[in-house]
Amino acid sequence: MNKAEKIVVGISIGDINGVGIEVILKTFEDKRMLDFCTPVLFGSSKTISFHKKALGIETNIHGIHSLDSITHGKINLLNIWKEEVSIEIGKATKTGGKYAFESLNKAVKALKDQKIDVLLTAPINKETIQSDEFSFSGHTEFLESNLEGNSLMILMNDALKIGLVTGHIPVAKIAETIQPEIIQKKVKILHQSLIQDFGINKPKIAILGLNPHSGDNGVIGKEEEEIIKPTIQKIKESGMLVFGPYAADGFFGSETYKQFDAVLAMYHDQGLAPFKALSFGNGVNYTAGLERIRTSPDHGTAFDIAGKGKANPDSFKEALFTSIKVFQNRKQHKELTQNVLTPKS
Repeated sequence: MNKAEKIVVGISIGDINGVGIEVILKTFEDKRMLDFCTPVLFGSSKTISFHKKALGIETNIHGIHSLDSITHGKINLLNIWKEEVSIEIGKATKTGGKYAFESLNKAVKALKDQKIDVLLTAPINKETIQSDEFSFSGHTEFLESNLEGNSLMILMNDALKIGLVTGHIPVAKIAETIQPEIIQKKVKILHQSLIQDFGINKPKIAILGLNPHSGDNGVIGKEEEEIIKPTIQKIKESGMLVFGPYAADGFFGSETYKQFDAVLAMYHDQGLAPFKALSFGNGVNYTAGLERIRTSPDHGTAFDIAGKGKANPDSFKEALFTSIKVFQNRKQHKELTQNVLTPKS
């Protein structure tokens, strides 16, 4: 891949007291990673240097002051703050949240303005990042407010892709949120993403039930009979290959998920608990449905091991490779579909 073709990967550094910077530095210790992309970190040379010294990592970083100065073949760092920052590794602080937002906000603007091709986000602390400028329950919601499209959180690895009908909302609000419109909307986003982002022409999608045992024919809740089953039937009539609803415990326990290209769970823990049990440390969080591409590792700030050199970069690497692959797939899909001849009437 020549320099002109290098995919520019913007990277927000996450909470400066967590493991985000560590997994970034460890990922690019292997210089071969620069054969696949050109990384651009959004942060501060002083902050990165602090972590390099604390961890004993010698990864070379190339500081730039403008996105017009990106250099291929190097790890670029856009300096977006110059002041000394109080770094307290392993602690959740408002300072950590403030600079996590500074990094994320600048990176998302660059993504929106097409100064970078894809965005890879290191973990934030959802409590400390809250402010007048960031009043969201996570990355996904913030991205949706800044980019075109409707988002769908997908947790994925090579063998399993799980999308969520509802994301970061309280459990008490899940049942009232599960309505035909939102199920149809999320299935449509998932179906389109499987085609354009992952190159699956006729995707098969499994839909989970809401209640234990998928409601047991109305004995344990009415949502399956009154909402989910009729909605699945309606979606089937549109030509999509959707099946269910399946009881989540048996579905994962019997490995039925292996028969499908993707799974749509009704709520956060229904999808993420089995996913992380099966794939923690190697999974990727992908935000489907938006005009731009964003991925992240499947773990959080991990304050308990921050600064100790113990953080595993595998999930971050997988997120990096996924963002590159999705970018290539979207480009190919666009080329294949934009010049399709329409038959004469």
